[in-house]
Amino acid sequence: MTDDALHTYLLDKPGAWLDYPFGPDVRVYKVAKKMFATLGWEDDLARTNLKCDPQYATALRDMFSGVLPGYHMNKRHWNTVLLDASVPTSEIEAMVDHSFALVVRSLSKAERLHLEVSHGKEAVYRGLTPSIQRPT
Repeated sequence: MTDDALHTYLLDKPGAWLDYPFGPDVRVYKVAKKMFATLGWEDDLARTNLKCDPQYATALRDMFSGVLPGYHMNKRHWNTVLLDASVPTSEIEAMVDHSFALVVRSLSKAERLHLEVSHGKEAVYRGLTPSIQRPT
């Protein structure tokens, strides 16, 4: 997946917007006021940080050489994914969906309901597994 394709995929998430709180070199993607992804470059290699369920995070690191503990993040809850073609695009999209859904799940009830009504529950919670459901 290219950095441009990832950028587009991230901004296509319901209610997603772009911020630069760490300066112009790191794109931060948010829903409401919470971060669900970053996109930056090191040595001309694009990389993204994505929130992740801790058990899923460990499994992904075991499966893909391009998935590492989150750089400058809580390594239990975040992964860094290198955009070096070592991780298939479909897997990166699934990780983005998961990250987004986890963050939406942590929003206030009013914020969650707004996204659900505006975009549909299916679009908002696509990345959650049955064992990681949103609060009621």
